[in-house]
Amino acid sequence: MPELMGAEVICVGTELLLGDILNTNAQFLAQELATLGISHFYQTVVGDNSQRLKDVVAIALQRSSILIFTGGLGPTPDDLTTETLADCFRVPLVEHPQVLDDITQKYTARGRPMSPSNRKQALQPKGAAVLPNRLGTAPGMIWAPRPGVLIYTFPGVPREMKAMWRETAVPDLRRRGFGTTTIHSHMLRFWGISESALAEQVASFLALQNPTVAPYAGQGEVRLRVAARALSTAEAEALIAPVADQLRAIAGLHYYGQDDETLASVVGQLLQAAGQTVAVAESCTGGGLGHLLTAVPGSSAYFWGGIISYANAVKVDLLGVDAGDLATHGAVSEDVAKQMAVGVRSRLHTTWGLSITGVAGPGGGTPAKPVGMVCLGVAGPDSVECHTLQYGVHRDRDLIRHLSAHTALDLLRRKLLARE
Repeated sequence: MPELMGAEVICVGTELLLGDILNTNAQFLAQELATLGISHFYQTVVGDNSQRLKDVVAIALQRSSILIFTGGLGPTPDDLTTETLADCFRVPLVEHPQVLDDITQKYTARGRPMSPSNRKQALQPKGAAVLPNRLGTAPGMIWAPRPGVLIYTFPGVPREMKAMWRETAVPDLRRRGFGTTTIHSHMLRFWGISESALAEQVASFLALQNPTVAPYAGQGEVRLRVAARALSTAEAEALIAPVADQLRAIAGLHYYGQDDETLASVVGQLLQAAGQTVAVAESCTGGGLGHLLTAVPGSSAYFWGGIISYANAVKVDLLGVDAGDLATHGAVSEDVAKQMAVGVRSRLHTTWGLSITGVAGPGGGTPAKPVGMVCLGVAGPDSVECHTLQYGVHRDRDLIRHLSAHTALDLLRRKLLARE
């Protein structure tokens, strides 16, 4: 593979800086570069401003050999990528007749006249090759303006960019000697342990060079990305497997799945393997737990339904919660959570019943039962238990509901594993 400093993704568009559009192009290109084994250390977003784009290019040239641009290839005055790049390397723009013909034909096929401004899209820096766009009117370029520098430009439309990347850019990179190695990874997923605690347990692995291990955390979940560079995916897998096995063993029950697996999908697999079913009774999560379960294709095989018992009357009438216990202990209590789990299991005739009742906020908390207090009930064939969690008043409503629903699934997962 040619020697290089790495690739840099530069996304052009003021709409990206304003947050009006989610930058999925950068994510896609990052994943693709890893597959090709091309090092990728920087991403930049810049608005539709020629001088700022020049500044970004100047910086990128000091640290990267492959510059990949998305956006700024349209026909309007604020589409400045092509002309700015030509200016950066002091070369003129030249018109490509075949590109102009292609644009004209596409407009004719649509029954629309081509605007004179679209002629701008047929211009490329002298010496650049056209990167064709069969889905749209904005072609890109493949350009090596000087030794050790390779430039690709793409329109900002994700559908067009992805097709151009796969159909032309990837084969071009491979012809140039890139893609002889790959960076392959697996994401190990954990619940019920903090990022700091897991990092301490696996500290020795974080210094590995190939494969590498990196921790990530967000919304209650902790992840460890195990990545390896090798000549093939199979060789990378061979490097990853023993390390991943050791990490799983260290984490124990906190490990729940890998890559695209979710707590809901893992619980579903365990229920199906055991020939068992589950139903849910929810208060503060308002159906969130049922939503997670039904998001898994085929979940009707083991998830039989749920009751959203937001009002106390529903808890009494549909779940059989004792009205006296509600009056004495309140809706957010272990007694009520247990009865909700038992009630939904009994009424829907399932193996397991899960319940959630809590104070999601922002109001409704008391000194005895503050915002963030949640009770989770689990009723099974031979036991019923409850866990009280304190998420803290600083958590927002959506996060408390998210954590509650996922922790309920995790509790069931652990119960199912214990019975295996």
